[in-house]
Amino acid sequence: MLRRPANPTVATHWGTYHAEMAGGRVAALRPIAQDPDPSPIADGMIDALDAPARILRPAVRASFLAARQAGRVATDGAGRGHEPFVELPWDEALDLAAAEIARIRAAHGNGAIYGGSYGWASAGRFHHAQSQIHRFLNSVGGYVKSVQNYSYAAADTIVPHVIGDKRGLVSDHTSWPRIAEATETLVMFGGVPWKNAQVSSGGISRHILRENLDRLRERGARMISVSPIRDDTEGDGVEWLPIRPGTDTALMLGLAHVLLAEGLADRGFLASHTVGLPQLEAYVTGAADGQPKDPDWAAAITGIAAGTIRDLARHLARSRSFLMVAWSLQRADSGEQPYWMAIALAALLGQIGLPGGGFGFGYASVNGIGNPVPALGFPSLPQLDSPVADYIPVARIADALLHPGEGYQFNGMSRLYPDLRMVYWAGGNPFHHHQDLNRLRRAWQRPEAVIVHDSWWNPLARHADIVFPVTTALERDDIATSSRDRFVAASHRVADPAGEARDDYAVFAGLAARLEAGATFTEGRSAEDWIRHLYGIGRQRAAANGIDLPDFEAMWDQGLVLLDAPEPQAQPDLLEAFRADPAGAPLRTPSGRIELYSETIAGFGYADCPGHPAWLPPREWLGVAGDYPLHLISNQPRTRLHSQYDLGSHSRAAKRHGREVMRMHPADAAARGIADGAVVRVFNARGACLAAVELSDDLLPGVLQLSTGAWYDPAEGDDPQPLDRHGNPNVLTADRGTSQLAQGPAAQSCLVQVEPFAGPLPPVRAFDPPRFVAR
Repeated sequence: MLRRPANPTVATHWGTYHAEMAGGRVAALRPIAQDPDPSPIADGMIDALDAPARILRPAVRASFLAARQAGRVATDGAGRGHEPFVELPWDEALDLAAAEIARIRAAHGNGAIYGGSYGWASAGRFHHAQSQIHRFLNSVGGYVKSVQNYSYAAADTIVPHVIGDKRGLVSDHTSWPRIAEATETLVMFGGVPWKNAQVSSGGISRHILRENLDRLRERGARMISVSPIRDDTEGDGVEWLPIRPGTDTALMLGLAHVLLAEGLADRGFLASHTVGLPQLEAYVTGAADGQPKDPDWAAAITGIAAGTIRDLARHLARSRSFLMVAWSLQRADSGEQPYWMAIALAALLGQIGLPGGGFGFGYASVNGIGNPVPALGFPSLPQLDSPVADYIPVARIADALLHPGEGYQFNGMSRLYPDLRMVYWAGGNPFHHHQDLNRLRRAWQRPEAVIVHDSWWNPLARHADIVFPVTTALERDDIATSSRDRFVAASHRVADPAGEARDDYAVFAGLAARLEAGATFTEGRSAEDWIRHLYGIGRQRAAANGIDLPDFEAMWDQGLVLLDAPEPQAQPDLLEAFRADPAGAPLRTPSGRIELYSETIAGFGYADCPGHPAWLPPREWLGVAGDYPLHLISNQPRTRLHSQYDLGSHSRAAKRHGREVMRMHPADAAARGIADGAVVRVFNARGACLAAVELSDDLLPGVLQLSTGAWYDPAEGDDPQPLDRHGNPNVLTADRGTSQLAQGPAAQSCLVQVEPFAGPLPPVRAFDPPRFVAR
């Protein structure tokens, strides 16, 4: 175990903190002085260490254990989620899990094992759950993986078709300092919500959103937030353009019509840097289908006045304009379209590659987007190569479990869902981030075995067969750095592991040894050896880029190393080189240019994703009349990262009646006899949940806002659609792909109804441990 310095540091996805110690254990976490706008999420980390829901010993679902001890393969997973558990000694639990992995491999091959994980479990470079589980499964013969992520799956697929790669989505953004100094008109589709910008994968040295918005405000830049929620962009001087959810593409088309009809489009740029203008122009003007996509047409769809659309288009054309598009917009039916159309609109304006002009995705969706960063590729634990080539789109896990062997379309390919017999999950919580949780619960009954690593009895652990207790970030040493920030930090162990919890690495090392893959997995290194090894590689890479990092011992004592280079002005604007020389610096598209029309996508023949950006009405939106007249926005929470630390004091303090708070417009509440603070039933054909109402005129009428992350808490019983007592909106969202192209999650296309809850309030059991029985 590494030595803990006198002033220990803790690195998290929501910031870097100094740990104040008392009696050999962390007593408080204080933000580092260098962070001008720290997040309070860390306030809930310490009390969660000893929460009643903490997993203290390995545990196995009772009927699963009984079946295995009787020599039977229990294929009935109906008990997952409500059966009691039996606690076992570590060696016995590891033996059981190793035998189960060996059995699945022998009977069905490694292509029957799904390695589930999400990378947010830890900010460290070594104790990164996704790297750990993938390395382990690859060391024992491979697994079926997922591609994309729930954050921006549709964008991840469409953007490379349009501009050749993922620049402007995951890297190489026009920097915030450049926007702050040069942009005259900033249009933020989906806003730039501070609550999202609290976090960033890999860690944070300083939160940058508010200081850059302040600089824009001081310069007198015009800032326009296009969102159904006013405070998706906070602060004075921000114009709110309330829009019906899911209609941003129609607004962009209306703006494009003005630019084309009034001669404001930059036809020189379009001719030299794009292909496909004739097809897109024919669609926008109506020459292709008889329907001009003019402001009057757009107004009827979006709820934004036609005159406002015309004025905005003209203003964009005569000022240095930048278009930001939040990740949330593409988590909806046809979520590919607003991203494609945003690029097209920026191309029509002709400012792509100019200082402060053009477009970019994900600003404030996490903190680090647009942060000027040095060229430093710091290593993480290598995941090894997988002998299994099969994969699924990440949001199609329930489809794969329910429909093995069935065909589906994905990005021009005809693929088959694998026959998954085992799910092994470490890091993340699908009962938080997946849609239609009642459907997922049915799908979760299908595998023969589910193995989970977690620190608390969250819904995923409750729906497992074998559960291993693992340490939290406060209970292990690591190093942290992020490709979207400018720091390297030690993350010191500041508490002893609770109960019998072990690091993921120790669990996997124990399993790998039992499966004759110990040397492959560990390479003979302890956890400390790996941390030192990874830092040594990172230090060499830094030196090659002119960055001098201290040796390991000095870094470990110092705790935080800030990287001063490069200066913000040194980072080029998105597609700057392509603008300057489109022939000499072509894009990686088939044409080498921005593709306003894609022959490739058109060739796929997808009705739900044609060859150019288009308005495709969502299956659920406020333009559809029916039994569910309210549009539910299930956005990111303010008091936690996803569902992490929902059981902590900071998250729980924001609940009312122990339940998640749902914001509702006063007019919608009055029409239903609902008062502020009342507990209501939110429902549709997929499910129902309880939530506490907060009245707010920061919402467009007809829109509800219920953040994700409340731990799924279904009522007991045999109801296939049990009432969620806690307020998890994903019992309501639809589990369907954005389109055949991307198959991303479409959570934001969701209609519901709300009614006062009658009768005694059921207790919330989300943070209680499960029942335990003796074997």
